[in-house]
Amino acid sequence: MALTSPLQDESIHQAPLHIISTLLAENSNLSAQDHENIIVAIAPLLENNHPPPDLCEFFCKHCRERPRSMVVIEVFTPVVQRILKHNMDFGKCPRLRLFTQEYILALNELNGGMEVVKKFIHSMHGPTGQCPHPRVLPNLVAVCLAAIYSCYEEFINSRDNSPSLKEIRNGCQQQNDRKPPMPLRLLRPEPPTPPPSTILPLSSILVELERNNNTTNAKRKGGPAGGDSEPNLIDCLLVSPAVNTLSIQLPAQADRVLGCFALILKMLSDYDDWRPALASLLQPIPFPKEELKYVIQRFAEDPRQEVHSCLLSVRSGKDGWFQLYSPGGVACDDDGELFASMVHILMGSCYKTKKFLLSLAENKLGPCMLLALRGNQTMVEILCLMLEYNIIENKDTQLQIISTLQSTQVGFRMYEQLCDRQRELKELQRKGGPTRLTLPSKSTDADLARLLSSGSFGNLENLSLAFTNVTSACAEQLIKLPSLKQLNLWSTQFGDAGLRLLSEHLACLQVLNLCETPVTDAGLLALSSMKSLCSLNMNSTKLTADTYEDLKAKLPNLKDVDVRYTEAW
Repeated sequence: MALTSPLQDESIHQAPLHIISTLLAENSNLSAQDHENIIVAIAPLLENNHPPPDLCEFFCKHCRERPRSMVVIEVFTPVVQRILKHNMDFGKCPRLRLFTQEYILALNELNGGMEVVKKFIHSMHGPTGQCPHPRVLPNLVAVCLAAIYSCYEEFINSRDNSPSLKEIRNGCQQQNDRKPPMPLRLLRPEPPTPPPSTILPLSSILVELERNNNTTNAKRKGGPAGGDSEPNLIDCLLVSPAVNTLSIQLPAQADRVLGCFALILKMLSDYDDWRPALASLLQPIPFPKEELKYVIQRFAEDPRQEVHSCLLSVRSGKDGWFQLYSPGGVACDDDGELFASMVHILMGSCYKTKKFLLSLAENKLGPCMLLALRGNQTMVEILCLMLEYNIIENKDTQLQIISTLQSTQVGFRMYEQLCDRQRELKELQRKGGPTRLTLPSKSTDADLARLLSSGSFGNLENLSLAFTNVTSACAEQLIKLPSLKQLNLWSTQFGDAGLRLLSEHLACLQVLNLCETPVTDAGLLALSSMKSLCSLNMNSTKLTADTYEDLKAKLPNLKDVDVRYTEAW
């Protein structure tokens, strides 16, 4: 009757679906064949209607239990295609989103695996260069990010009633204020003996973005945390700095789910017409899988401003992909290659302005100098522009930039061309080297040697190598600095061998910071010959009480000493 009625009313088709949902709920002992027969029978009713919530649960169960059934391909495929093309708000019926997730995971279980998923994504885009359905992309992104969120939410809520990710963002509520954990429908039950697991940093899994379903303009939303009231597009999360070092151990099945949906995001970025909206939707999302790095690289290669401008932060004071992939950033794992690509594309667009250079000078000068020191041409150009536009006012910093440029062939050539245009730089260089120098974090012994060999550092009095990757080998370069009075080696791998060499050559050293270095009594005892030392930080080293007493007796000028978290404390 519903199929043949001439009346045009949505409820005519929905009524039989609700009746069937009720009957299925009352008959839970149906066989798998009964399930398939029912699904095939109601297929015509689903051609122009979304399945109701209870029926979505029934479909999800079938996808989990029989992913290779022909019903998944023949019946569920047009239903999911209709959902992705016409759904306007997953928040009104989150079970539609869960059914779509389970359908994609069922495709991934077929012999073709991700190739089948790839064909499905291509069918959603269409064969032409422009997708005719504007809702497909935001709906796919919503499905992917909700699936990723669900994996980690299940893990957090399963650990001794641990706070959820949203509660971590809000500073962790008291247990009696917490909501019940959100049931996870995405993952299949684990076998009694789980496969090997994957360790992923919590600081890498979090989503900081919300988009309105009808526009690409940024709009913040606070989504509820539980059950069917999940956020309708992107589950928005932030992690507090207090838990940045926490590691999450996920089952292999969860890692498989993550890989599947991360690869879908990768596929989406390969379509030129989808890339602008995708860039807007993913601005910014710290994420653990390498596949998203490919997506960000695609954004960095796209010449369209509306794409590569999304590499920057969504608002002032908030890190974007540009900051996350800079050397020292939480997502950087390639010595800054992707960061350099981002700078190159941004400088080639309308961002080639003094304002952008000022921002780099204030926030990313260290990474820029480190990459220029390693011969990156884009960063060499950036440093030359900073000098040319008088972005840097501090004379010591200017001299450090000049030394950095002179340390490579491409830098030396471009700096010479710049000097031909600006006589002031030549005058600055004639006056001698800087008195203060700070090496960028992640710099190595080779970086320091390259820098110090490029110019005059006879006037250098204060050198900071804190949080770099230098070792005792750099002592060979440090002893060539006759005027050095202050040396900061905090959190480096500088050890006893380097200390012994310093004690023999740097008699004028007055301030030495060895906090969190691997030095021991064997090297610290050598400092007793450095009579000029007046400040010594040995916090968190292997200093013993006897060595500390010996140093106090032999260093009469030592007034400021830090021995916290040592045996002498």
